[in-house]
Amino acid sequence: MENKREMRTWLDDLKLDHPLVIAGPCSAETEEQVLKIAHELKDTDVNYYRAGIWKPRTRPGNFEGVGALGLKWLQKVKSETGLKTATEVANRNHVELALEHDIDLLWIGARSTVSPFIMQELADALKGTDKTVLVKNPVNPDLALWLGGIERLYTAGIKNLGAIHRGFSTYEKSKYRNIPEWQLAIEFQNKFPDLPLINDPSHITGKRDMIFDVSQTALDLNFDGLMIETHTDPDNAWSDAAQQVTPSRLVQIMEDLRIRKESDPEAEYNTELNNLRAQIDIVDNQIIELLGKRMKVADGIGALKKQKNVAVLQSKRWNEILGKMVLEGDERGLSEEFILRMFKAIHQESINHQEKIING
Repeated sequence: MENKREMRTWLDDLKLDHPLVIAGPCSAETEEQVLKIAHELKDTDVNYYRAGIWKPRTRPGNFEGVGALGLKWLQKVKSETGLKTATEVANRNHVELALEHDIDLLWIGARSTVSPFIMQELADALKGTDKTVLVKNPVNPDLALWLGGIERLYTAGIKNLGAIHRGFSTYEKSKYRNIPEWQLAIEFQNKFPDLPLINDPSHITGKRDMIFDVSQTALDLNFDGLMIETHTDPDNAWSDAAQQVTPSRLVQIMEDLRIRKESDPEAEYNTELNNLRAQIDIVDNQIIELLGKRMKVADGIGALKKQKNVAVLQSKRWNEILGKMVLEGDERGLSEEFILRMFKAIHQESINHQEKIING
């Protein structure tokens, strides 16, 4: 699959003066709920109305979707509001039913993208469709797996393609539900700059109060749009209640987001500069997070030294680390002076942490 300007045709044809917006409830719950939310979104920036019809959960026993009945509700949404419709498909039967009910956009979830077997089944079922098909990143941060899934659809003759960045699962505790791993999304854009890339801040954050900040970062990184879960009564939603926003909050988010203007005479320069600055902000945050983790390890060392009555400073170990880091830094174009200054500061902070514990 080669990058081509034609990859953007389905998005360009919408002639939007704002990022693409896909919004609606995590799950279709009742016909009344689906239609009520849709009518509150019909005169906003929303372009596609999304609702989960089939909702297999990580563990059984929770609400798993209303099934095919919900597709009829989406048909009513289209006829009553004019909004295009969207839902997730995970197998051949889902695809056939969604196409039968004229759903405009189908997306493939992270748990499906992770399996080439499932992706091939979906590609075969969707072969030649003119519907728009978006592929969420796999659960694990594997760019080849993500692109491989899209390539299977491309090979099946599906022209209207795009990707959804919804973050990646991790065993570590994090402020995110799914860690963004922005660098992987940036690498995706570098390989296929014309393939539309949509950000899903709802699943990245898992918390509605973080959605704005993640959305802004995505737009700063030149994402083409957002998928935001929206519900008239989010606290009582049947699934993923904490990450859904009200329609009025969605409108406010879209109003508050800073979107670069194409009419700026230096738009290309400003776009590239803002993109690079956004990348620096992301890396800086990662550095702070890693330093915090390093100091927690230092705290553990301090507790162990206190228990065994061992001195804080271990000169031999420190000199070995410093020498190794100088060599590592040189391979990455970092000067010896910089590495020495940085790691001496880190080492001093580590000593401070250990002494605090030993003397505490």
